[in-house]
Order: sequence, then C-alpha cells, then structure tokens
Amino acid sequence: MPHFKKNTTSTTHRLKTLTLAAILTLATSACHTPHPADNQTTHTTYQYTDDYGSIVNVPTHPQRIVSLSPAVTEIIFALGADSLLVGRTDFCNYPPQAQHIESIGGISNLNIEKVLSCKPDLIISGSMVPQKIVQQFAKMNIPLVCVIEKQKFDGLFTNVHSIGRLIGKEHTADSLNASMRKHLKTLVNPDTIHPHPTHPTHPTTNTLTHSHTNALTHSPTNTLTHSHTNAFPPSPTVYYVVGFGPDGNFTAGGNTFINDIIQMAGGQNIAAESQGWTFSLEALINADPDFILIRANDSARFCNTPPYNQLSAVKNNRTIALEDGILDLQVPRNIEVIKQLQKRFATK
Repeated sequence: MPHFKKNTTSTTHRLKTLTLAAILTLATSACHTPHPADNQTTHTTYQYTDDYGSIVNVPTHPQRIVSLSPAVTEIIFALGADSLLVGRTDFCNYPPQAQHIESIGGISNLNIEKVLSCKPDLIISGSMVPQKIVQQFAKMNIPLVCVIEKQKFDGLFTNVHSIGRLIGKEHTADSLNASMRKHLKTLVNPDTIHPHPTHPTHPTTNTLTHSHTNALTHSPTNTLTHSHTNAFPPSPTVYYVVGFGPDGNFTAGGNTFINDIIQMAGGQNIAAESQGWTFSLEALINADPDFILIRANDSARFCNTPPYNQLSAVKNNRTIALEDGILDLQVPRNIEVIKQLQKRFATK
C-alpha cells in the first residue's frame, strides 16, 4: 500500500470501510412478509429492517437499482442480476463488467443529482454513506437500504441472502450460499483451525466468536479449542497490510472477518489480539511474520520501504499480493482467497 499521504483517497476509503464494518453490531434483517419467486415482477412494497435498524418500504421486485457499495455490486453480479443495476460508485469495479454501468461518483461524497438521474426504485448501500444522505433520499421517498459488512465470516452468507431478498433473487441467493458452503467444506477442516485466544480482560460489544463450524454447517456445537496440538504443524504467522507509512500502520484485528479468513486458510494472524485497526510498527517488526498479505497495487512500495523491507517475509519472497476486494470486501471471492492462501501458506 502506498504511504497514506500519497494515496489518501483510496487508502482512507478502504480504512474507513473496514473500520466502520468492524465496530457495527450484527443486525438481523427483514420482516417475514411473503416474497415472490425469482423473476416474478410486482409493484407492491413491503417493510424491510436494514442493518442500522431503519424500517424501509422497498419494492417487492425492484427494476432499477443503484448500488453504493462495491461489495453489494459484486454480490448482485454473483446473483446474475446485473441487468437490474442502473448506477454504481467509482469504487465498484469488480467484476470488470461493472465498469460499464453508469457511475454516480464517490461514496461518502456521492452526487445526489447523478443518483436521481438514474431513476432508481431501490438504493442499496454499505456503511460509508453519511446519515444525512440517507435522510435526503428518505424525504424523496426513494428507498435506501444499508447492508453492511459483518465481523464474522458467516456474515458473507447473511449478506448474500439479504441482498437476494431485496432484489427478488432470494432462491438464487440460497443456491449461491449452498454452493459456497459446499466449496468451503472441501477447503476447510474445522479441526485444523487454530483460532486466536479470547480476550476476557478486554471485552467489546462485538467480540468475535471463535467457532467457525457455523460457516460450514450452520451449527456452532463443535467449538474449536485454542491450543495447537501435536497432530498439526505450527500455523504460519501472517500480517495483513491495510495501511502503512508515516501516518501509522493498520491491519485487521481479531474481531474481523478477515481474521477468520486467515485462520481458515491455516494462518495465524499476528494481530489477533488486537480489537481495532491500528498496529504498532514495533509489534510488527518484533513478530516478523512468515507471510505478508497486501493489495497488489501496494506491494512494490511496501517491499521497497524501510523498515518493512527488512521483514523476513519480504526478504524470503513471502509477500502475497492480492487483487482488490478479494480479502478486504465480504464477497463470494472470499472462498477463492482462502484457497489461494492455503496453497501459499503450505510453502512455508
């Protein structure tokens, strides 16, 4: 990642998105109003409770959707409903076909007039849209629903289901979730996952639970133990770079879905004890992790910047450059990144 001062817009956007997602409480969504089958057009509405607890009247089967979240856009494409998208943000660039959809500008500073020109009957946002913007759309009777990233990995399935329901693709969403769970089972054996220790002396509102079996089987009964056993080799230590440089070092702590992904891939997050996003340079140097995870666009600068270039992972070519969004967004590609990381971690 470039130094913050040299890449303020992209780095700040990514850090704000991750931070806001980490501190928000997991909310249940939607009432139990009957929902039409996929592809059934209707102009009726129903009340939906979004992740902020706002009750929104949404169309049962929207035809013109504006997405204000890269994760939402990616999930809509994964559900095969991209034909419903009439607007997206500058940051919604995956899959590549998304760039053919009209852009309404940024996220926190979105162009309201541009959104209105898209004539949306539904807007779906993430956590970055200011409340005043939400209120403006509410006054104009344009439904805006917030679907935010969750702390636990299981939030991926929750969000896919929520978005599927909102866009009239609930059955398709259920099929996608079933497919992802099946794929995940082929990659992850819960008995090989070594979750980070609990933090009884530092309680938080949204403390990450340590049973990943729910992601695989819907059941948390087989809670994972917190110690390595002789049956498995030590997990490689891992550090994920969110930001670096003179403005500070930032990473994903233990209460994030990113931490879950690292564990599922067989790694041990050196920031698992942290509950926020800041991490000291001294702690990073002292931990000297086996692997560094970083966005591909930021990899070269990180590897050529002192003192990061003295880390063993950099010297030993164990810096893993990742495509945008595959790890830092809560999207179906998270399954693929687990597979990629497993292969790399196995080279230790």
